[in-house]
Amino acid sequence: MTTTPERSHLTRVHAPEGVSPGTGYSHVVWGTGRFVAVSGQCAFDERGEVVGEGDAAAQARQVFENLRRCLAAAGATFDDVVKLTYFVTDVAHLPAVRAARDAVIPADRLPASSAVQVAALFRPDLLLEVEAFAVVPVAGAGGN
Repeated sequence: MTTTPERSHLTRVHAPEGVSPGTGYSHVVWGTGRFVAVSGQCAFDERGEVVGEGDAAAQARQVFENLRRCLAAAGATFDDVVKLTYFVTDVAHLPAVRAARDAVIPADRLPASSAVQVAALFRPDLLLEVEAFAVVPVAGAGGN
């Protein structure tokens, strides 16, 4: 089993015994603290307008900015994220999603993740949606 030595309340297992290592994610992440669920975020700006129509990279950057803001509202950061779920209208958008993720989450702190290609999102101009689960340390219960 390959684990990442942690300086926080989370433990990541990149390759459990007998499981092929994942590329760009951890197979298992657990932690101690307060659970935070962030609804799927799409590429909307603060006025509700789509950012980057037809541009998966621009939409992914906006989605991760929205996730950052939602996490902050719960007292969390990307360091606290244990699971990301990507919903894309085309798997060809995944490299753009990973690039936006990699800009905010270091390679040694990757959460568990799932990617699902969907026929459509609730608006035709949206190319992707990302939801997040996080565990925020409770005061006195560990942390950095």
